Amino acid sequence: MFPGPLGLSLAGRALDKGTWRLDAVNIRDYATDKHRSVDDVPFGGGAGMVMRPDVLDAAIKANRGAGPLVYMTPRGRLLDQPLVRELAAGPGATILCGRFEGVDQRVLEANEAVEVSLGDFVLSGGELPALVLLDAVVRLLPGVLGNQETLAEESFEWGLLEYPHYTRPAEWQGRAVPEVLISGHHEKIRDWRHRQSEEATRTRRPDLWDRYASARRRTETP
Repeated sequence: MFPGPLGLSLAGRALDKGTWRLDAVNIRDYATDKHRSVDDVPFGGGAGMVMRPDVLDAAIKANRGAGPLVYMTPRGRLLDQPLVRELAAGPGATILCGRFEGVDQRVLEANEAVEVSLGDFVLSGGELPALVLLDAVVRLLPGVLGNQETLAEESFEWGLLEYPHYTRPAEWQGRAVPEVLISGHHEKIRDWRHRQSEEATRTRRPDLWDRYASARRRTETP
Protein backbone atom coordinates (compact mmCIF):
# COMPACT_ATOMS: atom_id res chain seq x y z
CA MET A 1 0.00 0.00 0.00
CA PHE A 2 2.95 2.36 0.52
CA PRO A 3 3.97 4.70 -0.96
CA GLY A 4 0.90 4.27 -3.19
CA PRO A 5 -0.23 7.62 -4.60
CA LEU A 6 2.53 9.33 -2.61
CA GLY A 7 5.03 7.83 -5.05
CA LEU A 8 3.52 9.90 -7.87
CA SER A 9 3.42 13.55 -8.93
CA LEU A 10 4.92 16.24 -6.65
CA ALA A 11 5.07 14.07 -3.53
CA GLY A 12 6.71 11.26 -5.51
CA ARG A 13 9.35 13.55 -6.98
CA ALA A 14 10.07 14.93 -3.52
CA LEU A 15 10.37 11.37 -2.21
CA ASP A 16 12.85 10.50 -4.97
CA LYS A 17 14.89 13.61 -4.17
CA GLY A 18 14.99 12.79 -0.47
CA THR A 19 12.92 15.81 0.61
CA TRP A 20 10.99 13.38 2.77
CA ARG A 21 11.38 9.68 3.63
CA LEU A 22 8.95 6.84 4.17
CA ASP A 23 9.86 3.52 5.81
CA ALA A 24 7.06 0.95 5.60
CA VAL A 25 7.26 -1.76 8.29
CA ASN A 26 5.47 -5.11 8.25
CA ILE A 27 4.28 -5.76 11.81
CA ARG A 28 4.19 -9.51 11.14
CA ASP A 29 7.99 -9.43 11.02
CA TYR A 30 7.89 -9.00 14.81
CA ALA A 31 5.59 -11.92 15.57
CA THR A 32 7.14 -14.71 17.65
CA ASP A 33 5.20 -17.81 16.61
CA LYS A 34 5.44 -19.92 13.49
CA HIS A 35 2.16 -18.52 12.15
CA ARG A 36 3.38 -14.92 12.50
CA SER A 37 0.30 -14.03 14.54
CA VAL A 38 -0.24 -10.38 15.40
CA ASP A 39 -3.72 -10.59 16.95
CA ASP A 40 -5.73 -12.52 19.51
CA VAL A 41 -9.29 -12.74 20.88
CA PRO A 42 -10.43 -9.81 23.04
CA PHE A 43 -10.63 -10.15 26.81
CA GLY A 44 -14.25 -9.83 27.88
CA GLY A 45 -15.51 -11.44 24.71
CA GLY A 46 -16.93 -9.89 21.59
CA ALA A 47 -16.50 -10.11 17.87
CA GLY A 48 -13.26 -9.64 16.01
CA MET A 49 -9.61 -9.77 17.00
CA VAL A 50 -7.29 -7.32 18.75
CA MET A 51 -3.68 -6.61 17.80
CA ARG A 52 -1.28 -7.85 20.48
CA PRO A 53 0.66 -5.34 22.60
CA ASP A 54 3.87 -7.39 22.73
CA VAL A 55 4.14 -7.71 18.95
CA LEU A 56 3.21 -4.08 18.33
CA ASP A 57 5.58 -2.78 20.98
CA ALA A 58 8.47 -4.74 19.48
CA ALA A 59 7.73 -3.28 16.05
CA ILE A 60 7.43 0.24 17.44
CA LYS A 61 10.61 0.10 19.49
CA ALA A 62 12.63 -1.30 16.59
CA ASN A 63 11.48 1.35 14.13
CA ARG A 64 10.36 4.44 16.00
CA GLY A 65 12.11 7.62 15.00
CA ALA A 66 11.83 11.19 16.19
CA GLY A 67 8.43 12.71 16.76
CA PRO A 68 5.14 11.32 18.05
CA LEU A 69 3.60 7.91 17.57
CA VAL A 70 0.33 8.54 15.70
CA TYR A 71 -2.38 5.88 15.80
CA MET A 72 -5.08 6.20 13.14
CA THR A 73 -8.44 5.37 14.75
CA PRO A 74 -12.06 6.61 14.46
CA ARG A 75 -12.05 7.47 18.17
CA GLY A 76 -9.09 9.83 17.92
CA ARG A 77 -8.97 13.61 17.68
CA LEU A 78 -10.12 14.91 14.34
CA LEU A 79 -7.35 15.52 11.84
CA ASP A 80 -7.26 19.23 11.06
CA GLN A 81 -4.90 21.72 9.48
CA PRO A 82 -3.32 22.90 12.78
CA LEU A 83 -2.29 19.31 13.54
CA VAL A 84 -1.01 18.88 9.98
CA ARG A 85 1.10 22.04 10.34
CA GLU A 86 2.41 20.84 13.71
CA LEU A 87 3.54 17.53 12.25
CA ALA A 88 5.05 19.19 9.17
CA ALA A 89 7.11 21.48 11.40
CA GLY A 90 8.31 18.60 13.57
CA PRO A 91 11.11 16.06 13.17
CA GLY A 92 8.86 13.31 11.83
CA ALA A 93 6.35 10.76 13.08
CA THR A 94 5.73 7.05 13.41
CA ILE A 95 2.27 6.08 12.17
CA LEU A 96 0.58 2.96 13.53
CA CYS A 97 -2.01 1.43 11.19
CA GLY A 98 -4.44 -0.77 13.05
CA ARG A 99 -6.46 -3.69 11.69
CA PHE A 100 -9.22 -5.97 12.95
CA GLU A 101 -11.06 -4.50 15.96
CA GLY A 102 -8.12 -2.31 16.90
CA VAL A 103 -5.05 -2.54 19.10
CA ASP A 104 -4.50 -3.33 22.76
CA GLN A 105 -4.95 -0.12 24.77
CA ARG A 106 -1.85 -0.79 26.86
CA VAL A 107 0.57 -0.41 23.96
CA LEU A 108 -0.98 2.97 23.14
CA GLU A 109 -0.57 4.15 26.72
CA ALA A 110 2.96 2.79 27.04
CA ASN A 111 4.07 4.62 23.90
CA GLU A 112 2.03 7.80 24.55
CA ALA A 113 0.29 7.47 21.19
CA VAL A 114 -1.56 10.40 19.67
CA GLU A 115 -4.88 9.02 18.39
CA VAL A 116 -6.08 10.67 15.18
CA SER A 117 -9.29 10.24 13.19
CA LEU A 118 -10.29 11.28 9.68
CA GLY A 119 -13.95 11.53 10.66
CA ASP A 120 -16.99 9.71 11.92
CA PHE A 121 -16.76 6.61 9.77
CA VAL A 122 -14.97 3.25 9.83
CA LEU A 123 -12.50 1.81 7.32
CA SER A 124 -10.93 -1.63 7.08
CA GLY A 125 -7.61 -0.47 8.45
CA GLY A 126 -5.36 2.47 9.16
CA GLU A 127 -3.39 2.41 5.91
CA LEU A 128 -5.65 4.72 3.89
CA PRO A 129 -5.94 7.25 6.75
CA ALA A 130 -2.13 7.13 7.08
CA LEU A 131 -1.77 7.98 3.38
CA VAL A 132 -4.16 10.91 3.81
CA LEU A 133 -2.22 12.18 6.81
CA LEU A 134 1.09 11.81 4.99
CA ASP A 135 -0.19 13.62 1.90
CA ALA A 136 -1.46 16.53 3.98
CA VAL A 137 1.88 16.83 5.81
CA VAL A 138 4.26 16.23 2.90
CA ARG A 139 2.75 18.96 0.72
CA LEU A 140 3.61 21.51 3.43
CA LEU A 141 7.30 20.61 3.46
CA PRO A 142 9.61 23.19 1.83
CA GLY A 143 10.46 22.26 -1.73
CA VAL A 144 7.50 19.94 -2.36
CA LEU A 145 5.07 22.45 -3.90
CA GLY A 146 6.34 24.96 -6.42
CA ASN A 147 4.20 27.92 -5.34
CA GLN A 148 4.23 28.45 -1.58
CA GLU A 149 1.61 31.20 -1.88
CA THR A 150 -0.89 28.48 -2.74
CA LEU A 151 -0.60 27.06 0.77
CA ALA A 152 -1.53 30.34 2.44
CA GLU A 153 -4.81 30.65 0.51
CA GLU A 154 -6.15 27.12 0.96
CA SER A 155 -9.18 26.02 2.91
CA PHE A 156 -8.70 25.94 6.70
CA GLU A 157 -5.41 27.89 6.74
CA TRP A 158 -7.22 30.92 8.20
CA GLY A 159 -10.18 29.07 9.67
CA LEU A 160 -12.32 29.51 6.55
CA LEU A 161 -13.23 27.41 3.54
CA GLU A 162 -11.59 28.43 0.29
CA TYR A 163 -13.26 30.81 -2.17
CA PRO A 164 -14.44 29.54 -5.60
CA HIS A 165 -12.03 29.47 -8.54
CA TYR A 166 -12.50 30.33 -12.23
CA THR A 167 -10.40 30.12 -15.40
CA ARG A 168 -10.81 30.43 -19.19
CA PRO A 169 -13.14 30.66 -21.01
CA ALA A 170 -14.66 33.76 -19.42
CA GLU A 171 -18.13 32.55 -20.41
CA TRP A 172 -19.11 28.88 -20.44
CA GLN A 173 -22.57 27.43 -21.07
CA GLY A 174 -24.10 30.84 -20.41
CA ARG A 175 -22.25 31.23 -17.10
CA ALA A 176 -19.91 34.20 -16.81
CA VAL A 177 -16.93 34.64 -14.54
CA PRO A 178 -17.66 37.20 -11.78
CA GLU A 179 -16.82 40.64 -13.16
CA VAL A 180 -14.57 41.56 -10.26
CA LEU A 181 -12.11 38.77 -11.14
CA ILE A 182 -11.39 40.27 -14.55
CA SER A 183 -11.35 43.87 -13.32
CA GLY A 184 -7.63 43.91 -12.55
CA HIS A 185 -8.41 45.61 -9.21
CA HIS A 186 -6.43 43.48 -6.78
CA GLU A 187 -7.85 44.95 -3.58
CA LYS A 188 -11.42 44.39 -4.74
CA ILE A 189 -10.51 40.84 -5.77
CA ARG A 190 -9.07 40.13 -2.30
CA ASP A 191 -12.20 41.55 -0.65
CA TRP A 192 -14.49 39.49 -2.92
CA ARG A 193 -12.57 36.30 -2.24
CA HIS A 194 -12.65 36.90 1.50
CA ARG A 195 -16.41 37.49 1.45
CA GLN A 196 -16.89 34.34 -0.60
CA SER A 197 -14.83 32.35 1.90
CA GLU A 198 -16.86 33.71 4.78
CA GLU A 199 -20.18 32.95 3.07
CA ALA A 200 -19.13 29.39 2.14
CA THR A 201 -17.99 28.72 5.69
CA ARG A 202 -21.11 30.22 7.27
CA THR A 203 -23.50 28.17 5.12
CA ARG A 204 -21.58 24.91 4.72
CA ARG A 205 -19.64 24.55 7.98
CA PRO A 206 -21.41 26.31 10.85
CA ASP A 207 -18.97 24.70 13.28
CA LEU A 208 -16.01 26.36 11.59
CA TRP A 209 -17.91 29.62 11.25
CA ASP A 210 -18.67 29.77 14.98
CA ARG A 211 -14.98 29.31 15.82
CA TYR A 212 -13.93 31.89 13.23
CA ALA A 213 -16.53 34.42 14.36
CA SER A 214 -15.60 33.92 18.00
CA ALA A 215 -11.88 34.43 17.27
CA ARG A 216 -12.68 37.53 15.22
CA ARG A 217 -14.74 39.01 18.05
CA ARG A 218 -11.88 38.45 20.50
CA THR A 219 -9.47 40.16 18.12
CA GLU A 220 -11.80 43.15 17.65
CA THR A 221 -12.51 43.57 21.36
CA PRO A 222 -10.68 46.69 22.62
